Amino acid sequence: MKELHKNRLLFAVMVAAFLAAYYLPFSAMPHGHTLTQSLRESFLLLQDYARKHMLLCLIPAFFIAGAIAMFVSKGAVLKYFGSQAHKVVSYAVASVSGGILAVCSCTILPLFAGIYSRGAGIGPATTFLYAGPAVNVLALILTAQILGYDLGIARIVAAVVFSVIIGLIMSLIYRKEEMDRLAGVDADLGDEESPKPLVVNIFYFGSMVGLLVFANWSCPENVASGFFHAVFTLKWILAGIFACVLILVIWLFFSGEELKDWGISTWGYVKDIVPLLFAGVLVAGFLLGSGPDGRGLIPRAWVEAAVGGNSLRANFFASFAGAFMYFATCTEVPILQGLIGSGMGKGPALALLLSGPALSLPNMLVIRSVLGTQKTIVYVSLVIILSTLAGMLFGLFAAAFPADLLGAP
Repeated sequence: MKELHKNRLLFAVMVAAFLAAYYLPFSAMPHGHTLTQSLRESFLLLQDYARKHMLLCLIPAFFIAGAIAMFVSKGAVLKYFGSQAHKVVSYAVASVSGGILAVCSCTILPLFAGIYSRGAGIGPATTFLYAGPAVNVLALILTAQILGYDLGIARIVAAVVFSVIIGLIMSLIYRKEEMDRLAGVDADLGDEESPKPLVVNIFYFGSMVGLLVFANWSCPENVASGFFHAVFTLKWILAGIFACVLILVIWLFFSGEELKDWGISTWGYVKDIVPLLFAGVLVAGFLLGSGPDGRGLIPRAWVEAAVGGNSLRANFFASFAGAFMYFATCTEVPILQGLIGSGMGKGPALALLLSGPALSLPNMLVIRSVLGTQKTIVYVSLVIILSTLAGMLFGLFAAAFPADLLGAP
């Protein structure tokens, strides 16, 4: 009873915080002094996050994570992501299943936590964690259309390769620890059956993923035609179809007790992750501002001046700064467009494209709660180092062939 009261109180506090972030007129806060302006920017970023990502991104992701914990057998997770899984299949599935979701660095977190808690190895799990926001098909195509086909192709290739490399390195570094963590899991749970038939799970999870993808489908204002724009005009119809399928599946195949267990499982992820995300968003906004025109504690002019050219310092700074900034899905493209116009080199641009969407300060705080401090530092360091190296190599290529050999959009 005491735990129930505590959960109800926490839920009420979260709802109140969300409503405050959503409705309060933070844009009317005074600005001018650096600290006051930075505080205003932190609340503006939190408001943007609440309005654009909580209802349509995070809440569906939490329900999917809760469903994974309740209705996906550990045997199924171990078959593809466990220590005995075939490595080629394991990492291929992790990179593809993450990439098709088209989610941001925060929305992927409940899904990552779900498969990791069900017995996925740290290698495939971190491949999935990186691939979700980095191997985003829509963002990759928009990069080619808006920033140039050379940057677009380089981003596609590097993101896919990095997702696998990062997973393999994490698996190698923590091989012994992972063997201890998963000791006996394969033997005890490898034959565990799913509570639901396969066809029910396909429609159940497929409808939730479809709802998540199409409800958050975005298209830049300057893209007025083509496949992605056509889907954008139909996004709510498509999302509605998947929502109806989900409701029908739940009505036909789920009992009241199962729905209650699903809710409890979902709440477990919500209460662990949401406070960390909100805290991280506030800090990110305070330091770096709420958008392309925002002014955080760190002046944007410093960022623009530090990412010119193709030096090691410029590429590292772009990777490091991108890792701590928060990018909603596809927003990195117009932000990079402005930075490139201010003198950013192509190498640092690619470095930021590889680290920025995959990481953020809120993202890091939650990863730490799942993996621990050391593994989080190693994971973040791998992303930053690989992004820096890719930026350096691409910058050298761009210097040797200054024209976009593949054509400019």
